[in-house]
Amino acid sequence: MRSFMRFLGFLLLALAASACGEGSKAASPGPGTSASDAPLSVLVFSKTAAYRHDSIPDGIAALMSASTDAGYTMTASEDSSLFTDDGLAPLDVVVFLSTTGDILDDDQQAAFERFIMSGKGFVGIHSASDTEYDWAFYGGLVGAYFREHPDIQQATLDVEDASHPTMLGIPSPWTRTDEWYAFQSNPRPNVDVLMTLDESSYMPGTATMGDDHPITWCHDYEGGRAFYTALGHTSESYSDPIFVGLLTRAIQWAGGRL
Repeated sequence: MRSFMRFLGFLLLALAASACGEGSKAASPGPGTSASDAPLSVLVFSKTAAYRHDSIPDGIAALMSASTDAGYTMTASEDSSLFTDDGLAPLDVVVFLSTTGDILDDDQQAAFERFIMSGKGFVGIHSASDTEYDWAFYGGLVGAYFREHPDIQQATLDVEDASHPTMLGIPSPWTRTDEWYAFQSNPRPNVDVLMTLDESSYMPGTATMGDDHPITWCHDYEGGRAFYTALGHTSESYSDPIFVGLLTRAIQWAGGRL
């Protein structure tokens, strides 16, 4: 019986390790992403060089509050000089919260690439996909670049991968109001799509994605973990416990704690 229980435990661990989609491998644990009792160290980075969202302060406040409840440490900054090997070393996850435009120089980009390749985590929120269009590594990390959006309106989301830990507690279908992004390419070939947007449930702009419109996804990337959601334009999003819970679990997953 003891041997059987030990085998069952190994089996459950193996199943958990494959949580980011069939055929993908869990990121190799690097500094800060190994399963441990140490609290995650997270940076919320919200620098903008183009459009600036009014919801950024609300997003920072919500993530800070959630981090306290979840037991990890978090700082918020728009200082790109933090993106050095030494500056990033204490961190486990970097969150790009509604960033826009070119926000890091070449040396800072190289340091962030090394951070990800060392096994660390990235979470992109909303216009993180409207950021750094000329940085190929980042384009692969975020998964797809923003193309356009219609007016803010209500729409319906469908959970596609209910087995993923970030999807815990997310209703399907999920009807909410936000700014609905269409992307320059469909990320599906390279990521695990977690939620899709039902284009029949709202009035899309001229750039539609048709029947397959991913809106939230994750993937293992160059040794690290990346999660992206296009949700989060409105200030009201950050008073929605379902959405804030999604972001909290995304940070924990990117940091190797789920």
